[in-house]
Amino acid sequence: MKHSSPHILLINPWITDFAAYNLWVRPLGLLYIASLLRENGFQVTLIDCLDLYSKTKKYGDGKFFKTKIDKPLPLKSIPRNYSQYGIPEEMLLKRFSFIEEKPDLIGITSGMSYWYPGVFKVIEITKKFFQDVPIILGGIYVALCYEHAKKHSGADIVFKGGNELEAVKLISELTNFKLRTLNSLPVRQAGELRTNDLPYPAFDLYPHVDYACISTSTGCPYRCTYCATPVLTKGFIRKDPLKVVEEIEYWTIHHPVQNIAFYDDALLIDPSKHIVPILKEVIRRGIQCNFHTPNGLHIREIGEEVAELLYRSGFKTIRLGFETSNEAMQSETGGKVDNQEFKRAVRNLRKAGYSGEEIGVYVMAGLPGQRVGEVEESVAYVRGTGAKPILVEYSPIPHTPLFGKAKQMSSFDLENEPLFHNNSILPCQWDGFSMADYRRVKEGLRRG
Repeated sequence: MKHSSPHILLINPWITDFAAYNLWVRPLGLLYIASLLRENGFQVTLIDCLDLYSKTKKYGDGKFFKTKIDKPLPLKSIPRNYSQYGIPEEMLLKRFSFIEEKPDLIGITSGMSYWYPGVFKVIEITKKFFQDVPIILGGIYVALCYEHAKKHSGADIVFKGGNELEAVKLISELTNFKLRTLNSLPVRQAGELRTNDLPYPAFDLYPHVDYACISTSTGCPYRCTYCATPVLTKGFIRKDPLKVVEEIEYWTIHHPVQNIAFYDDALLIDPSKHIVPILKEVIRRGIQCNFHTPNGLHIREIGEEVAELLYRSGFKTIRLGFETSNEAMQSETGGKVDNQEFKRAVRNLRKAGYSGEEIGVYVMAGLPGQRVGEVEESVAYVRGTGAKPILVEYSPIPHTPLFGKAKQMSSFDLENEPLFHNNSILPCQWDGFSMADYRRVKEGLRRG
């Protein structure tokens, strides 16, 4: 029987890449949109093509199920296997066939710009199965590479931007279905929906909730030259600390979830007003949960109190955004940390109870003009503090301050082909830092 309210199908597409790992990955923006749609009377179905893992670890992270596929033509010369990560194609078609009522509208999100082949494939398959149903494409790839998406994706509508509120308003207009509550929600001058007013993301649409993801803020006060956050979000808005604790408690009681990943880009900023009251309340309420920070923490804010509270409240995966020990490069890329602050933070975390192996430190490799010696020095510097260096390859991101320099330094056509933003190909390799250099550094890390 056809319902009176519109039926919206939301899809999180596959990742297509040389490598991918599930660090508590969920399409949080799409799940907020799902909650807002349901709150306003829409029917919602979710298909997450990444919701299939071949192996998980004790904290819920793990390997995606993968299928080897042909490399896209621009990447043919790269001597590595290329895969589609997530459910097999036949499983997607099976899930489509289980949908009893044909959707009125289909919304598809997108992640990294260089994952677009998986997005395009989902659009193509979806169009064949649900003929004449309009498809909206949004997400990070669209925000960064709008013209490319508009020209090549095959989506009927390419939604460049805005927040969850604007996405739901667009869906309301396209389905001619009046919103019940959304227009009464407070909106800031920049058009940002206040994070306190968003319902919890719709994790209940998954058949099993193995872990939850939380974002206690949008944006970041820093302006690191390699980072897309200032491009993708305007301003810096944070939830009320008690609201954050209530959400944590909700997921641990009602599902119950044992692992929660924080998606914040600036979780520790101004700690006395945000993370400290959150952690104190988590401890006071006796909430038992493992917390994880895959996006990295701002090192400058890790004083003795913060370190102790992180440890006592159950933060298991600590990742620090250090990037480089080269002081000139630290200053050039945004000045968010210096070496003394880094050493102090590691010292405080060790004092709180973390082992060196538990303190993962991101070291950036392949920045435009960066020499391999600088990366080797940074790795050695991190090791010298007793912490664990983790190599992260630089990905050139359109509209960031460093993108212009990346285009000058790269032999790839970064401007016109998003596949070349892929960090796995070391887009800005040169005589001073070749792929062979990178492999040598990585092998050294493996050997420990």
